[in-house]
Amino acid sequence: MSNREWVCATAVACAFAAATMSCRDIGKGGTGEMVVPEDHLRNIDSVAPSDIGKQFDQPPTTLPTTRSTTQPAAEVPLTISQIREMTLRNNLDIKVELLNPSIARENINQAEAAYEGLFTTDVGYSSIDQPVANTVSQQLSGSESRGWDVTPGLRFPLRTGGVIDINTPMTRTDVDSASANVFNPLFTSDVAARISQPLLRGGGIDVNAQQIRVAFYGYQQQQAATKATVTRLLAEADRAYWRLYAARETVRALRQSYDLAVAQLERARRQVRAGLAAEVEIVRAESGVSDQVENIIRAENTLHQRERDLKRMLNSPDLPMDASTFITPATEPRPVYLELDNDHLVARAMDQRMELLEAELQIAQDNASVRVARHELLPIVTLDYTYNINGLGGSTQDSWSLVRTNDFADHRVGVNIQIPLGNEAARSRLRQALLNRLQALATREQRELQIRQEVLDAADQLASDWQSILAARERVVLAQRLLDVEIRQFEQGLRTSTEVLNAQNELAQAKVSEISALTNYQIDQVDVAFATGTVLGEARVVWQPTPPPAR
Repeated sequence: MSNREWVCATAVACAFAAATMSCRDIGKGGTGEMVVPEDHLRNIDSVAPSDIGKQFDQPPTTLPTTRSTTQPAAEVPLTISQIREMTLRNNLDIKVELLNPSIARENINQAEAAYEGLFTTDVGYSSIDQPVANTVSQQLSGSESRGWDVTPGLRFPLRTGGVIDINTPMTRTDVDSASANVFNPLFTSDVAARISQPLLRGGGIDVNAQQIRVAFYGYQQQQAATKATVTRLLAEADRAYWRLYAARETVRALRQSYDLAVAQLERARRQVRAGLAAEVEIVRAESGVSDQVENIIRAENTLHQRERDLKRMLNSPDLPMDASTFITPATEPRPVYLELDNDHLVARAMDQRMELLEAELQIAQDNASVRVARHELLPIVTLDYTYNINGLGGSTQDSWSLVRTNDFADHRVGVNIQIPLGNEAARSRLRQALLNRLQALATREQRELQIRQEVLDAADQLASDWQSILAARERVVLAQRLLDVEIRQFEQGLRTSTEVLNAQNELAQAKVSEISALTNYQIDQVDVAFATGTVLGEARVVWQPTPPPAR
């Protein structure tokens, strides 16, 4: 085996060994992937009750009046405007969403980069040992040659679908033979320019800009989706704010009911001491106090959950979820009657809802796809023109001197024609594009009906909850009158503590219903604004996508 053959065999063996080792380690951590221990993925741990908290043989004997009195709490008053500002600045869902437009914008950059120029270079070495038959001596003789070739060049894609290639192939050839060339070694230096332009299929700016057009439509669709998400998250923050307001007011109302129950217990004790009531009235009153404590505990648990919901949306370092920091709603509800113009609301929703804009952009994209699909039905006709300047000599300088004088030049013009027999693939793509457009049109109509229903449902709910406010207020007035009557009759010995406590519970429920009606009315206004694609209030919200990293 010659040295050359040994080197070639060694190179092939090394390449095969490297490929085999890398393939064997793929998926096992050998190629740099993160490996998670198998027991961590498959073993499910258990936890004992003693690991969760302290255990006591005897439960606490005293009943706390509130859950928040065991530790000091800091009250942080926030208005609805501050809630929106903090949501826009800190909400993690919004931070995630604001990255999507920048990601989609990079698709445009990638599509436009398809028309960037390209520098190419091809370098090669060849060694040829070819037998030659000598007709005179009737013997075989060898013709061995060695050569280097270097071909640097530039490639420029055109927006019309064509391409321009400019290259300068350079070669050096050494021949070991009696029939060698005049120049040995032989140098060639050429300058070649070629332009290729499709005339039918694949030709034209409109067709070749399709990828950029699709990327641009996708970028606008993503901006519309981001705006819709930001609007939704702001509406969710508003709803969480008013639910927190309702939870705090409910706790306050139940504490007032607790105070009334304690007052009833004192009245029952006075009546018993005066001999005007039996001992059982004290037991009944104490039972009522215990019931109110239980109601407060449940209401405060709901309050803490509502606070954590809002804190999660705000994601403020000053309002951690695990700290004893309470949010106090500083914006009071405004129960003002609103007479809505449903037709105006529906028209506004059709203009502002981003779901419809996304559908319109999809229709525009599908229309462009139909145009391109029709264009692809055309046959392929490509015009090629090549201009080449030839250089030859015994040295590189001589060959380039010949190129500079431009004594030997070639021209070639050609037309390449390809006509598919049947063209079924292109016809299928056209049918698919037409069906996609029909689907997009149907989707737009579907979304229009859905948005119209959402607007009308929100308007009806707003009107209904206004009536609920009026009914709840009347119920509170009547419940207060009933409680006053029951207390007077109890003091006269005509009623029991149970009847007084029932009246107190009725009053507490009436107040809770009024609070619920007020907050629902505020939430209904948020829903009406959201159904029209806007945010409730006078402040305009402007969002900006997260900028990409610096180059």
